[in-house]
Amino acid sequence: MQPHAEPGGSPAVDTPGLVRDLSSLDTAMLDLAGGKAANLGELMSAGLPVPDGFCLTTEAYRRATGAPASLLPGLAYVQAALKPEPGAGPVDPSALAGLAAAARSAILAAPIPADVAAAVEQAYRGLGHDVPVAVRSSATAEDLPFASFAGQQDTYLNVVGVAPALEAVRKCWASLWTDRATTYRAGLGIDPAGVALAVVVQRMVEAETAGVMFTANPLTGRRGHAVIDASPGLGEAVVSGAVNPDHYVVDALTGRVLERKPGDKKVAVRAVPGGGTRTIEAPDAAAGECLDDAQATALARLGRQAEQYFGAPQDIEWAIDGSGTLWLTQSRPITTLYPVPQRTGAQGGTGTRVYLCFSLAQGLTRPITPMGRAVFRLIASSVAQAARFHVPDPRRGPSPYAEAGQRLYFDLTTPLRSTVGRWILPRVFDIMEARSATLLRQLFDEPAFSVTRRTPLALLRHVVPAAVRARAPESLLRGMFRPAAALRRLDRFTRDFEAALEAPPAAGPAARLEHAEMLLRTRLFTIVPAILPLPALGFAMLAVAGKVLGGARWDELEPVLRGLPNNVTTEMDLELWRLAVAIRDDAESYTALTTQDPSRLAREFQAGRVPARLEAGLTRFLDRYGHRAVAEIDVGMPRWSDDPSHIIGVLANYLRLEVPDLAPDVQFSKAAEDADAQVARLVARAGARSPLHAVVVRAALRRARLFAGLRELPKYQLVVGLAEVRRQLLHVGKELADAGILEQPDDIFFLDFHEAHQALPDHPGGAVPDLRELVAERRAAYEWEVGRRRIPRVLLSDGTEVEALQPAAATASDGALTGSPASTGSVTAAARVILDPVGAHLEPGEILVAPSTDPGWTPLFLTAGGLVMEMGGPNSHGAVVAREYGIPAVVGVADATGRITTGQRITVDGGAGTVTPA
Repeated sequence: MQPHAEPGGSPAVDTPGLVRDLSSLDTAMLDLAGGKAANLGELMSAGLPVPDGFCLTTEAYRRATGAPASLLPGLAYVQAALKPEPGAGPVDPSALAGLAAAARSAILAAPIPADVAAAVEQAYRGLGHDVPVAVRSSATAEDLPFASFAGQQDTYLNVVGVAPALEAVRKCWASLWTDRATTYRAGLGIDPAGVALAVVVQRMVEAETAGVMFTANPLTGRRGHAVIDASPGLGEAVVSGAVNPDHYVVDALTGRVLERKPGDKKVAVRAVPGGGTRTIEAPDAAAGECLDDAQATALARLGRQAEQYFGAPQDIEWAIDGSGTLWLTQSRPITTLYPVPQRTGAQGGTGTRVYLCFSLAQGLTRPITPMGRAVFRLIASSVAQAARFHVPDPRRGPSPYAEAGQRLYFDLTTPLRSTVGRWILPRVFDIMEARSATLLRQLFDEPAFSVTRRTPLALLRHVVPAAVRARAPESLLRGMFRPAAALRRLDRFTRDFEAALEAPPAAGPAARLEHAEMLLRTRLFTIVPAILPLPALGFAMLAVAGKVLGGARWDELEPVLRGLPNNVTTEMDLELWRLAVAIRDDAESYTALTTQDPSRLAREFQAGRVPARLEAGLTRFLDRYGHRAVAEIDVGMPRWSDDPSHIIGVLANYLRLEVPDLAPDVQFSKAAEDADAQVARLVARAGARSPLHAVVVRAALRRARLFAGLRELPKYQLVVGLAEVRRQLLHVGKELADAGILEQPDDIFFLDFHEAHQALPDHPGGAVPDLRELVAERRAAYEWEVGRRRIPRVLLSDGTEVEALQPAAATASDGALTGSPASTGSVTAAARVILDPVGAHLEPGEILVAPSTDPGWTPLFLTAGGLVMEMGGPNSHGAVVAREYGIPAVVGVADATGRITTGQRITVDGGAGTVTPA
C-alpha cells in the first residue's frame, strides 16, 4: 500500500490522469479540472503571474466517491434524491440541508484510494520539501459565465506536509456538498450526479498585502474601471468580510487612480509557521494605505490583461509578496454584470452611447426569445424606412437598434444631443415610464452628451413626409371636427387590417416564412399612424381644457379619464367578468373552477371535457381574445388560445369576490359616472369665466373621453398581427420537427428568420443543419435570463447603469415609498407581491404589487384594491387601466417588489404618489 493511503483504499496503479500541472490546463478541460483550475491554467497561458501548482482532477473525486459504489451508498442515495425531475417542485430547505449533511459525512468517512494519495504525494513533493500550499476546491459547476459558486466550496491556506494536504483534499471534496452549494445547484436545476470536484494545490504566496479586484465596477457596471479592495496579510480577510479593506477605483486604460477610501483594517489573517493561519488584531494597519498608486495601477493593468484574454470582466484574487511581486491566485467571470448593448444594424457614431430598454418601457421584464427579437428588428426597420432612414439589412435592424440580456434597447444618443430631442424625450417618458425620464435628464449635464444639434430641421425632414404619407394630419383634423366619422374610419381600418393577415391555407413552409416577414415589413407599421393620432388628440384635448381652465391641476383632470369608452383592454376584462358571472350560476362549471387546478382544467378544456357552459363561454372569449398573452409583444410566448390556464385561474379568482359593490362592472360604471360628474364641474367652472370657455372645455373634454381610451388599440392590433405571425411560424416549426431538424414545433422561436429559411429541406443553400443543439443552448440561456431580476432602464455603451449613479431610493421618515401618482384615491389593505401573473392568486381587495404590467396582467386588476408598480408613468398601461377601474395606483416605485412583502398592510395614496406601511 502506498504511503498515506488509508485502509480500504484501492491498490496503486499508474494513473497519470489523476494529477495535471496547472500550466497544462485550459477551459476546454472544465470537466476534468473544474472552473478554478481551468481559469488558472488560462492565466498562465496568457503569461500572467500565477503561483506554481497542480490540479488533482475530477477523476480522483469520482474514484474516491463512486468506485466501487458500495463504498459510498449514502452519497448515491443523496444524488438520487436531489436529481431534478421535470415538473417537480423545489426540495424542502430543511430536507435539502439534511441530504447535504449526509453527503458530507459519507465523503469524510470514506478512505482516500491509494493511487490518489500517491499521486498527490508525488506532485506535492515536486513543489519542494514541506512547502506551504493553498488547497482550493475547483468544481465543474463553478466559475461559469452563467453561475458563480464563489465561496461555496472550501479553501485551506498554508497547508504544510503530505498528510495535511491529503486531509485538506478530503475536506474540499466534502465541501462540494455544503448547504449553500447544494441549494444553489438545486435552484439552477443542476443534476448533482453530474457535478464533480477537482482540487487545486498551489504554492502559497507569503503575502504582505492581498485582496480582490473586479475589472469592471460591480455597482455601476462600468467597464474599464477596476475596483480593488486590499488589506494586510492574506486575502482571506477581504474575501470573508472580516475586515474593512482599503478601497480603490482605477481607470484601467489610463492607469489613473480615480478613488481611494482607506479602511480600518483592524484585523489581518497571517500564515502560522508549520501550517495553518490565524487572525490577529492589527491596530496600526489603518495608519497607512495598503497600495500606492503604482501598485494599484499595476494591478489594474494585470486585470485588464486577464479580462482581454478571457473576453469578459473578471473577479480576481491577488497577492503581493514581500519583494513587491504581484500574483494572481484566482480569476472568475463576474456573473452579476448586465451585458453591454450590442448594435445589430449598421453602426454609426462614436464615443459613449446612451441606450434605453424598450422592452422594459413596454412593461416586459422577462427576456425576449430569439425569434421575438428578430420580429422587432424587422418592425424597427420598417419604421426607420418609412421615415426615410437607410437600413442596409432589415433583418439586422436599423442602426439605433441594439440588444442586451436578450432584451430590446434603442440608441438615444442622437436625440439626446439635440435641443428638440431633449424637449420631447423626457416629456414622453414622464407619462410612459417616469423613472426613465429622470435618468435621461440626469445625462443632460454630462459633457459626453452635450447638445450638437440646435434646430429641428433634421428631424422634420424625416417625420413630416412620413406623417403626410400616413395621412396623420387628416386623422387629427377629422378627430377634431368629425369625431364620429373618425371612429367609423378607424373601425374600417381594423377590419381591413385583420382581413389581410392570413396566408393562403395551402402555402408551404417557405411561403409561410415569407408571408410572416411580409407582414412585419409592410403591414404592422401601418397600425401606428392609422390609430395613434386619435388617442394623442384625446390627451392633447385634456391638456387644452386644463389651459383654458387657467391651469387645472392633474388631480382635477385625472378623474375625467376614468371609465373611458373605446378601450379594448377594459372591454376584454369586463367580458371575462361577465363570463365569471354566468359561470357562478352554473353549479357544474362553478365546482370545476373552484376545485380543480387551472393547468389541469386547461387540458380538460382543450380535450372538450369541461362543463358545457364553461366550454361555450371560454370558447367564445378565446375566439375574440385568444391572441393575447402575458408578455405578448414576444411572438415566442404562448397565446391564451395555446394555453388558457392563466385565464381559467383568473376566472377562479373572480368567483371569490362576494361583495356586490366591488363587482368590476359596478366599479367601472361608477368610474364613468364620476368622470361625467367631473366633466360637468369643470365645464361649470369654465362657464363662470365665459360661455365660450364652457363650450371649448366641454368640446375638449368630450374628445378626451372619446379618444383617450384608444391608447390601448395600437398595441392590441399589433398583437393581432403578431399572433398571425406566430401561427405561420408554428406551421413551419411543425414541418421542421417532422423532418427531425427540430425537437418540437415551438423550437422555431429559438431561431431567427435566416436560420429558419436555412433549415428548410428544400432550401437551395445546400445541406440542412441539425439545429437541435443550438436550440437547446439558446433555451438554457433564455431560462437563465428569465431569472434575472435587475434590468437597467438606461445603459451606457461602457456598461454603466445610469440608475446606479443615483442615490438609493429615498424612504420618508414614516417609512413611505415614493413614486409617481397614477390613479387618485387612497386604500389600505394587504399587499400581494406578484412577479408573474400566470397562476397568480389575488384575493379580492388586495393591493397588487408588481414589477410592471402589460395587458396580460389586467384581468387581475378587476378585483385588486390598489396597484403599486416598479415601472411606469401616469400614462403607462397599468396606470391607465387602474384609472379606468377607479383603483388607487402609484407607479415607478423603486424596488417595490423587494421592499414590500405579501401580507403586509400598506396604504396606497394614488394622489400623493406614496406607499406607506399601515
